Amino acid sequence: MIQAFLFDLDGVLTDTSEFHFLGWKRLAEDLGIPFTRQENEALRGVSRRESLALLLKGRPVSEAEATAMMEQKNRYYLELLEKMTPSSLLPGAKEILEELGRLGLKRVIVSVSKNAPLVIERLQLMPLIDDLVDGNAPARSKPFPDLFLLAANKCGLKPTDCLVVEDAAAGIEAAHAAGMLALGLGPVERVGKAELVLPSLAGQQAADILVKIEKWM
Repeated sequence: MIQAFLFDLDGVLTDTSEFHFLGWKRLAEDLGIPFTRQENEALRGVSRRESLALLLKGRPVSEAEATAMMEQKNRYYLELLEKMTPSSLLPGAKEILEELGRLGLKRVIVSVSKNAPLVIERLQLMPLIDDLVDGNAPARSKPFPDLFLLAANKCGLKPTDCLVVEDAAAGIEAAHAAGMLALGLGPVERVGKAELVLPSLAGQQAADILVKIEKWM
């Protein structure tokens, strides 16, 4: 039986993807590099360093330069985060977290973002989750399974006890590499490798999701 839901943060519980896009786009403009929304899709669910590499499109930079660029992008992003409030939660997010609490299931946020603690604070999510694993952990980023395995370990659970909720292909890949089932949120062309695909959490109930995912167990 599923005993824990492991939620990605960006694009699942809140939409900071627009803030990330605007931050990367502003950095790209600083560097004189064209950067479109379509190109931004490839950055979903991957680490900050890998995102920078994709944005640079092969342009060589030293690690010192790369670090400075990532710090600049993060400053742009943090400026935008100041606008975030609990109303920035996506439809259905608060309701499903509350339902999981009533059902006695673990609720863990697993995010590659090092800013996840700040986002959770701005959203006032701490009372609604049981734990957090983020990009500050000494682990490889998605699509490697490390963060999800760390989350399961912190809960004292086996990977097969956990259901991952993701909106990015890299996150689905990481879930499967960890030996976990996945619920993909968004278009099938992006999350179609998940066992269950839904457009979003809006109007969804955890009990119904558990019934639908049972056939894969």
